[in-house]
Amino acid sequence: MIGPLNLRAPKAVRHRLLSVATQSGGWLGRASYLQKWLVLGTVIGIVAGLGAVVFFVALTQSTQFFLEFLGGYTPPSPSGEGGHKGDSGFSRPWAIPLVVGLGGLLSGIIVFTLAPEAEGHGTDAAIEAVNKNPRMIRMRAVLVKLVASAITIGSGGSAGREGPTAQISAGFGSLLARTLDLAPRDGRIAVAVGIGSGIGAIFGAPLGGALLCGAIVYKDDFEFEAIIPGLFTSIVSYTVYGAILGFEPLFGFAGSDYRFDEPLQLAWFALIGILAGFIGLLFARTFYFTVGVTHRLPGSPIIKPAIGGVLVGLLALGIPEILGSGYGWVQQGLDRTDLLAMPLWLILVLPIAKIVATSLSIGTGGSGGIFGPGLVIGAFTGAAVWRVLEPIAPAVPDSPAPFVIVGMMACFGAIARVPLAVMLMVAEMTGGITILAPAMIAVGLAYLIVRASGDTIYRAQLQNRDEAQAARMQRGMPLLGGVTVASVLTEPRLVLSESTRAAAAFDSMSAASVPGAPVVDEHGRFVGAVFTDVLSTELQTRKGDTSLGRWLDASAPTVAVAATLADAVDALPDGHRWLTVVDDQRLVRGIVGVREIVHGYRTAVQVDVERFGKVSANADLIDVRVGETSTAVGRELGDNAVPDGVIVVSILRGDSVLPGAAAVALHAGDIVTLLGHRTDLEQVRAMLA
Repeated sequence: MIGPLNLRAPKAVRHRLLSVATQSGGWLGRASYLQKWLVLGTVIGIVAGLGAVVFFVALTQSTQFFLEFLGGYTPPSPSGEGGHKGDSGFSRPWAIPLVVGLGGLLSGIIVFTLAPEAEGHGTDAAIEAVNKNPRMIRMRAVLVKLVASAITIGSGGSAGREGPTAQISAGFGSLLARTLDLAPRDGRIAVAVGIGSGIGAIFGAPLGGALLCGAIVYKDDFEFEAIIPGLFTSIVSYTVYGAILGFEPLFGFAGSDYRFDEPLQLAWFALIGILAGFIGLLFARTFYFTVGVTHRLPGSPIIKPAIGGVLVGLLALGIPEILGSGYGWVQQGLDRTDLLAMPLWLILVLPIAKIVATSLSIGTGGSGGIFGPGLVIGAFTGAAVWRVLEPIAPAVPDSPAPFVIVGMMACFGAIARVPLAVMLMVAEMTGGITILAPAMIAVGLAYLIVRASGDTIYRAQLQNRDEAQAARMQRGMPLLGGVTVASVLTEPRLVLSESTRAAAAFDSMSAASVPGAPVVDEHGRFVGAVFTDVLSTELQTRKGDTSLGRWLDASAPTVAVAATLADAVDALPDGHRWLTVVDDQRLVRGIVGVREIVHGYRTAVQVDVERFGKVSANADLIDVRVGETSTAVGRELGDNAVPDGVIVVSILRGDSVLPGAAAVALHAGDIVTLLGHRTDLEQVRAMLA
């Protein structure tokens, strides 16, 4: 059965659904680009909007039951959701830690019993689907995420709404990729526009959501193919959501009155950007430190979110602002009177307290988003700057709203590596389009700080489109990483000296029947390559007695002799058919081209087929963690005594899966998957562990 259609429905119904899906997939395969994305964008947008509505209603009911009924506490709400001031204190303070802990326990039971992949903030899972397999999101995980997140946030856990809504719409995009058998590229776009349109709908920010479709997948690049479908899908989802729950911006029009007419204010916005960049880094590192510690601690994963919830509840007794999403407190921070009424110590401490609360709520295994908390953390970073500067500094705006809004943009826009998308989203959420001009300096500085560190709050993001393409090729042809360039390279037919005359070089290449050749200096070191088509054109108009160095291409690609075929494929630019192989001294060791790469891969496939043929049908498959004191640590796999009857299938290192190649050096903590006879496997287990 195909994914989520494997339900306990009558066989005739299932067959009918499959028939409709098959016919629709066939039509989409023949449809034009416009027809295809009008249909897919409309459907995904409708589901994203309805999913956001369902989650908002579920979250509202959960908050009323857990925090208001059981805890006796009503949190404030933002302008777009009523603008209620909430309670000034707790009527039953003893109940708050118990309620937040209960929410964590229920969330843990639901997640780790039904769909463990729904653990955490959810957006990373959707990004991973875009980069790895757009068909991988189970609808069960989507439903579990919705319920568990509503309970976590509704009971007071510090988390945001975007994780569940992104996973709902991204999960539906994944469902379409499976049932309609979309091409891989279309499947990736469907999941990407699902992420952006879901987040854009729940925050009432369609333009920012559309830009997020293409920005959130990479750290330093855009998935441009997702932008135009994202525009259409995002406005559909926003329209559906707004038609049911209203179109007012989440924080009203708090930033609409601001006008940038004082250049000195740029200094204060720059200060916000610098602080927001470092606060964002602290957020990411604290969150993932908590995740790492939680995974290493003994005990059931079901209990850990409950413990985190109790700790959050205890912290909330002193700082109630950390409970739930915190958007109501951001609304109060946008108002001068409300912000001045808050104690200064609270405003200064709140960004750190929210980081700790979010890490304890989600990093321990709870369910919810981290986008929303990131906005709250940034908002009170800006609010803190305003409170400190307002009595003493010149040119500070009368209202804190510009500082609060820019703080949101800079903090999360930087640490999520999506600065432009978050700038637009926050501007739409606050009606603060006029703040965009001075916000650019803050967001730019914050992004530079985060980019220099190499960090991101979304660990599933890849660096850019080139890395994504290389990763997809590596997954599709995993044996490329197990074959060395040295094993397939060929001797170059011709190596030229840069002192050779151009005409003589052209004659030599013509005699050797090569389209190009590597060029070396007087010490034999590689300095570039020349190509017959370039030389023939130049020789028609110029004299051939000029030295070859004038015509060489110094940017010609090379690959190290110790590299793998995966590296060679990655190094081959468009239009090139061969690479020069060099050693550490830049000496030419050979040539590797498309022919050698294909031959090496086919040989590796044949070897693997023969190896698997030696393993009997009753062989076992086991995972072994490489121990800290293992003699295998630091040694290449080929240097370890692995019996012939054992096949190293793969090596899991962190979030990366490496091929079981002889050249892979083992690290402590690697999880090695082995296939073979039981007695041989026990021998290898003892060696590795």
